[in-house]
Amino acid sequence: MTTTTEQVPQTALEQKWAADSAEAERKAKQLPDPQGYRILCAIPEFENKYDSGIIKADITLQHEEILTTVLFVVKLGPDAYKDPVKFPTGPWCKEGDFVIVRSNSGTRLDIHGKEFRIINDDTVEAVVEDPRGIRRK
Repeated sequence: MTTTTEQVPQTALEQKWAADSAEAERKAKQLPDPQGYRILCAIPEFENKYDSGIIKADITLQHEEILTTVLFVVKLGPDAYKDPVKFPTGPWCKEGDFVIVRSNSGTRLDIHGKEFRIINDDTVEAVVEDPRGIRRK
């Protein structure tokens, strides 16, 4: 007696999800690996409207992105926070944290239309649980 495994045809939605997942995985593999004491960060998404409901101009959104002080930690370099003299209490942040840095910190990169930054480990000034509402002054 032989058993055959029938291939169930995928729905259009399942095919799209599989293609989107494969594309997301391919893009994730293209992110750079920070070296040394560097940290790879993503720029969080910005609201495209003011609290009043007025839509922000493209140049305003661009300035917010460039001058942001809030970053999302994606990857730590292999030597980040390893210096026991400089970091006696251990790492200042970890992957998945939202951190506060100075405006214009780091090396700016555009990867598939999304901005990333590579910063030095000692440029992290604070960690925040929820960055919503934090604005540069």
